[in-house]
Amino acid sequence: MVEVRRLLSFSDALTLLGSDPPAVAALDRALGGVLNIATGGVGDGLVRIADARGSVLTIGRGAVRGIGRRLGRADGRAERTELLHAAHTVIVVLAWFQALEERHLPVRLDDLELTRREQLALAGAPQVGERGAAFARSLAAADAPSPAPHRPFESVTDHLQRWYEGLSARFLDFAEGLRVWSTQTESARGEARRVIRTELPREAVRQYESLYAQLAQEAPEFGFWATQIEHRATRTEVRRSLGGVTELLAGLARTARPPMDVAAALARSSEAVLTRPVLDASSGPEGTRVPTLREMYLDPDFRVREVAGPSGPATESWWEEAPVSRDLTGYLAGALTSAGLADAPLLVLGQPGAGKSVLTRVLAARLPSAGFLPVRVPLRDVRAEDDLQDQIEQAVRTATGERASWPELVRSAGGAVPVLLLDGFDELLQTTGVHHSDYLTRVARFQQREAEQGRPIRALVTSRIAVADRARYPEGLVALRLEPFRPDQIRRWLALWNDANADCFAARGLRPLTWVAVERHQALAAQPLLLTMLALYDATDNALRRDSDAPLDEAELYEELLVSFARREIDKSGPAAVPDDQARDRVERELQRLSLVAFALHNRRRQWVSAAELDEDLTALLGRTSAAASGFRTPLGAAEVAFGRFFFVQRAQSVRDGRVLATYEFLHATFGEYLVVRLALHVLTSLLPHRPSLSLAESRIDDDLAYTLLSYAPLSSRQMLRFAESMVRQVPAEERDRLARLLIGVLDEHGQRTHEPHHAYRPTRFPTSPRLRTSARHGIYGANLVLVILLLKGRVTTGRLFPSWNDHASAWHRHVLLWRSSFDEEQWTDFALSLSARRTWTEQGRELEITLRAGTLEPPDPVDMNWLYRSPRGNGGPAWSRTYWDELRHKLDMSGGTNDGVVRHAMDPVFTWLGPAVTTFLTSPGGPATSLAHDLLELLLGAADLPPGEQEALRARVLRGLESLPPEVRERIRRLLQHE
Repeated sequence: MVEVRRLLSFSDALTLLGSDPPAVAALDRALGGVLNIATGGVGDGLVRIADARGSVLTIGRGAVRGIGRRLGRADGRAERTELLHAAHTVIVVLAWFQALEERHLPVRLDDLELTRREQLALAGAPQVGERGAAFARSLAAADAPSPAPHRPFESVTDHLQRWYEGLSARFLDFAEGLRVWSTQTESARGEARRVIRTELPREAVRQYESLYAQLAQEAPEFGFWATQIEHRATRTEVRRSLGGVTELLAGLARTARPPMDVAAALARSSEAVLTRPVLDASSGPEGTRVPTLREMYLDPDFRVREVAGPSGPATESWWEEAPVSRDLTGYLAGALTSAGLADAPLLVLGQPGAGKSVLTRVLAARLPSAGFLPVRVPLRDVRAEDDLQDQIEQAVRTATGERASWPELVRSAGGAVPVLLLDGFDELLQTTGVHHSDYLTRVARFQQREAEQGRPIRALVTSRIAVADRARYPEGLVALRLEPFRPDQIRRWLALWNDANADCFAARGLRPLTWVAVERHQALAAQPLLLTMLALYDATDNALRRDSDAPLDEAELYEELLVSFARREIDKSGPAAVPDDQARDRVERELQRLSLVAFALHNRRRQWVSAAELDEDLTALLGRTSAAASGFRTPLGAAEVAFGRFFFVQRAQSVRDGRVLATYEFLHATFGEYLVVRLALHVLTSLLPHRPSLSLAESRIDDDLAYTLLSYAPLSSRQMLRFAESMVRQVPAEERDRLARLLIGVLDEHGQRTHEPHHAYRPTRFPTSPRLRTSARHGIYGANLVLVILLLKGRVTTGRLFPSWNDHASAWHRHVLLWRSSFDEEQWTDFALSLSARRTWTEQGRELEITLRAGTLEPPDPVDMNWLYRSPRGNGGPAWSRTYWDELRHKLDMSGGTNDGVVRHAMDPVFTWLGPAVTTFLTSPGGPATSLAHDLLELLLGAADLPPGEQEALRARVLRGLESLPPEVRERIRRLLQHE
């Protein structure tokens, strides 16, 4: 866990705000020297509350009145933020003393001091002095909650009241130890206690709110930090391209120096993005115009919440406690000017196509360069194995063409605060074999180091929601989730689209795209990328207005769009007119060729592939002479440039030693994921026509191409499975059943595979493992077959999956071990979380039913030890035991894995003190069998939540099982039950 940011003490705050040193020294003496400034820490340790009140009121009010002038002299954004933080610290303390002045205590403050006699007595009874010192230390630290744009202001004041209650309690504790307190009547003491405990904290909060409002007049940032109560106009307005960020922040940077050199070049590069189209749709329908980001980007709604506690932002239920907000510009202005974002990055989450990457581009363009230095780092384009500073420097060179070290870049920014926009954390996780779950923590450490070097920075990291549970979160991290478009935003987007394409639509006789046409596709239209795809699809011939029984789902939209674009490109490059069947065949070949590009990325676990690598792949798979007969088009080497004509394929090139080096990547990862699943299902479905030459003979199913493509990476990402489920629904039920039976046969046969089809096909998995073991390829292929079988059947028993095995459950276990050893940890997690298992019995014995998991992750059903040890269901026979409990722990240890290690760590005390109870099993006639250790833990940990009567039954079962245990274990359990 990263350390939290150092709290700004009261003395630090006074120093930053330029308070008069003699006045601060007087306050230090009044507080017994706890400030440790001006006096050099020399003090008598005695608190003089009346003197302290006078000093705080004088110094604090002067600091608040002078904050505007001090901010005007601030040298850059970072110093301004520190001054604002200091001013807030001062008003927290000042508010309490103003409340103390307003509330008249029965005891005079001048009397609340140690008498000379009490001072002399401190050597023998220091409690009173320590009470005063505790109160003074609380004031000096001023570790009260601060406002933040993700935290409702009411929440801040609620926490602050509790802080004031603690401070007031320490003040009361100090006062009660003084002689003057004992001289008061009981009635006067009671009234003083009531005022100090109850009225003083409430009045302090009121004073704080008043002082906070005064600061907001001098410094707009205080308004940004407390604007969770949105203006009525904000609730209905649909804002564009984060324009409000520039308006809100530009006025705060009037005194900042303009950027120079590389920083200026980077600012120009960022600002130019707004003039570019939302996406390059040059291969879209003729005449179609995609508006620029400045014209078309709509500020999304969002939810924001600090990450704390056991659950996290990967679950929908976690977000239910965070309200939907609409003022994204106000929130970002507050977040980037507050001190909190200097400690940990802001994590921006969203579904694929929600606009996370576009948000970083628009934000980089909108931040005023005189106050901020936005540095956008597309993580898909930098070396994943490099440290963060190297990745930043790579991104700067790519954007500007200039080479500069990170410190040089910051110095050239003229006091502007660097804002790192790290885009694509999910791609970093999914496309490398390196474990990056600590990436957010490393970003926070980088922020901490930069702050120590006098270069405080802000950071923002984007990721898909689907992998948010893979990350370790640094303390203080705030997560922001982009919400889908609401209908008002979709209508506004459509109006902008139709305005931009009015002339094109009129010339081609097309109707504008209306809400009526889009409404039934609202689940897709709510995501900006998919809405753009719908618009491009409709721009061909008003395709969305065709009659249909049901709206398109996501996979159908991708299919329709890809087919329409492929058809359009073929029409441009081919004969003027060809029969429909020939056109469909050519479209299919084009999409299959794109699918092989997608597999080149998928099997290398990265988001780009070089032209040379792709040429090698296609040559290995198709051969240069057999390409035409294969059903695919010519290998890439003969037609490289053709890939760049699709708007969803991006081509980059460079020249090295006179050679042109080209790379390809998809505009969005979901295009590649869709094409991978599409080709995988096509290749597997093509196995169906297989028939042996003789009906009495058996022949091998030729799944060579399927094995080659599907033995390098699993198809178990959540997005891929969503695509696959949609595609499989289009297959007739009878054909699904036939294909499932065929693939079960392939699953059985492939275990004996010894030959290497397409041996030249060797996609590099990742740099640390250039070759994949043959056994791992067998495992990955088998796992993919099982996934497709489950997609086809919905659920399947292990008896159906492994018909040639005598013990079907053991067959499943052995295959899972192979699959797990074949995957890296990220792949294994995806695969395991995509499935659910249920233990059942049949007439033949125990059975496992496997399904694709849907919905949130639920605890699995309890394990019946009758099932595990092959006893009859509901076995009511005698208890039984095994002696190898110590071997279980040893095998967990020998696996060396994190998961097994965590379980072993948690279970070590059980193994050590109750070992034989782990493998002692108790029966319940007609019910499940359980281990004695299980029942004991259930009794000790969950007895209060058991149904009526179950606790007594459980206790009786544990006592019944004690007889088979060694005496020392038996005695330990009895002692535990006595304390239950």
